[in-house]
Amino acid sequence: MTQVSDINVTPFIDVILVLLIIFMIAAPLATVDIPVDLPASTAVRQPRPEKPIFITLKADRTLAVGETPLSRMALAASLASLTSSDHSKRLFVRADKTVPYGEVMSLMNDLRSAGYLKIALVGLESASGAGETAQ
Repeated sequence: MTQVSDINVTPFIDVILVLLIIFMIAAPLATVDIPVDLPASTAVRQPRPEKPIFITLKADRTLAVGETPLSRMALAASLASLTSSDHSKRLFVRADKTVPYGEVMSLMNDLRSAGYLKIALVGLESASGAGETAQ
């Protein structure tokens, strides 16, 4: 009687094919709807100008420049009078954290279309938990 020294690889190939099918199905499912919890900023605090211009987007989606409430239509004219039409001045944007991201981007697009390209976002410092920082 002779011994066969060949290894039967058929079960091994079957296992590999089953694993391949499982990974082909599971890989696309792992990349859909990933929840993101964005961290607070740990950036070094930047010095503010003497008279910063704050644009605030409140939770009810109303705008205020400084302490003065205004509409989106009057934003460009109000900024032009505050900055003396100097588009190189930095504007500080504050938004309530309940405001959707799209609303903040819409405000930034309005500022960009008005000619203001230096825009800083204001947030809370994460290390000490007090104060604001421009990023």
